[in-house]
Amino acid sequence: MAFLAALWLPILLSAVFVFVASSIMHMVLPYHRNDYRQIPDEDKVLAALRGAGLTRGLYVFRSAPQGHEVAGPGREAKTGTVGFMTIMPSGPPAMPKFLIRGSAIAS
Repeated sequence: MAFLAALWLPILLSAVFVFVASSIMHMVLPYHRNDYRQIPDEDKVLAALRGAGLTRGLYVFRSAPQGHEVAGPGREAKTGTVGFMTIMPSGPPAMPKFLIRGSAIAS
């Protein structure tokens, strides 16, 4: 136990160093630079989405059929682009609201 008590400061300092170094590496190095790309004809896509009247939430396109009729006439397999979309309101996120609501849900 005395051995661990003598090493608490080096353990703490190394943990802080590794956290800071990994944060800097993930911000500076281009690992994830190509993960997100701009949509071609973004203005047209955004105009179509505004016209659809989407509200804040999570959406999926080319979704699976809902309910009991998963297969049958008129339920041919959909082909083409599939994806997920998150719609958020403009402006910075209201982090305190999400943190308070998240802690209330967790307890």
